[in-house]
Amino acid sequence: MEAADAFIVVTPVYNRGYPASLKNAVDWYFEEWSRKPVGFVSYGGAGGGLQAVEQLRTVFNEVHAHTVRSAVAISDFWKRFDGDGRPADRGTEGAAKEMLDELTWWARALKEARARYPLAA
Repeated sequence: MEAADAFIVVTPVYNRGYPASLKNAVDWYFEEWSRKPVGFVSYGGAGGGLQAVEQLRTVFNEVHAHTVRSAVAISDFWKRFDGDGRPADRGTEGAAKEMLDELTWWARALKEARARYPLAA
């Protein structure tokens, strides 16, 4: 994780939040997230997992990560994919492209900033 320049976190909504195992992963790798961008793919019922994403934004802020605004939220995910596992609607693909473009921009910008302006130990 230390070598990564960006992350995509995939999460379900779980009791209107995110799973405990995901919180454990965030806490365990505290320094590896620092000053790197995080994008989200969430899934669930009608809300597409966005409740989990909004809570995770505050968690990632505490580990000094930057969460990108664009996200992929897949509502009623069991209806959103064809028999081969591909998205059955263009909305999911469009949201993915938007999130990936934003994540890439931030990954490049923050990589340069980390190299130019390292934090003192």
